[in-house]
Amino acid sequence: MKHSLMAALIALSSLTTLAATESDPQQSMPQQSIPQIELAIQSAGDFVAAEPVKMFPAPQAGMRQWVLTLPTLADEVDWMVEIQIGQTQWLDCNKHSLKGELKTLTLEGWGYPYYRVDELSEGPSTLRACFELAKQQGFVALPGSLRLNYNSRMPIVFYLPENAELRYRLWRAQENFRSTSKPQGTRP
Repeated sequence: MKHSLMAALIALSSLTTLAATESDPQQSMPQQSIPQIELAIQSAGDFVAAEPVKMFPAPQAGMRQWVLTLPTLADEVDWMVEIQIGQTQWLDCNKHSLKGELKTLTLEGWGYPYYRVDELSEGPSTLRACFELAKQQGFVALPGSLRLNYNSRMPIVFYLPENAELRYRLWRAQENFRSTSKPQGTRP
């Protein structure tokens, strides 16, 4: 009898703990599913004109075509895509950057935008004395980033040098817009 009463109390306390955990606002918030972006990379030697981007030019020698295909979302107006272009390098303790120009081009006859960086080179860096600190691998990006409205109807196409990397992340608006104007009937 003692054992069954003790087991019932333990079971009841675990249910209470579970209910308290489920009612915690931080734990009960639904996890936002992050859309899975498809990425295709082709160089001049292995280029095959795929259906969604067959109207775009083939990459030139020494370049790669990067195609990001975004899945359809119900609330695309609330999302943005941020792009960084750079390289992974062995870095010392200094801050490093790259030089290169990200050009926005328009596909003739179609009006679709695409993006190109013809060349990446070493950019400015700080000149701190790192002495014998070990070098670590890190991503060095072109200054700034490209932010685009989320649009699943059009792939995002880049032409980058073979030694370049493309990184992306998604942004989502969390709240409705707030007004900055004064409500009617209030005094200054």
